[in-house]
Amino acid sequence: MFGTKSPHGYQDILKGIKIKSVSYGKSMIMTEFLLSKDSELPEHQHVNEQTGYLVKGKIKLHIDGKSKEINPGDSWNIASNIKHKAEILEDSIAIEVFNPVREDYFKYLFNEDIIE
Repeated sequence: MFGTKSPHGYQDILKGIKIKSVSYGKSMIMTEFLLSKDSELPEHQHVNEQTGYLVKGKIKLHIDGKSKEINPGDSWNIASNIKHKAEILEDSIAIEVFNPVREDYFKYLFNEDIIE
């Protein structure tokens, strides 16, 4: 399967944080995040394992009680059910993959509840 640009563009999920679809399958979804300076992704956890790559900007990730400034070219992996949050230090772009698929993102990415 080939991914195509989302016809819905970026969708707001939190103040200063937008996402759009890049590609998805039955067991994973890839998203692009557009992150505005001084925004925050509050601490949370979910069953999905996630891995990410910072394309542009600078963020500070807090994963399971450890913190690190992330620069372009850096990557991360967050295991299932691990608490994490992010501080956006500069306007940034990140790519993240979630497994299993984050079905809660479908309403933002595809204006649908479930992708078959």
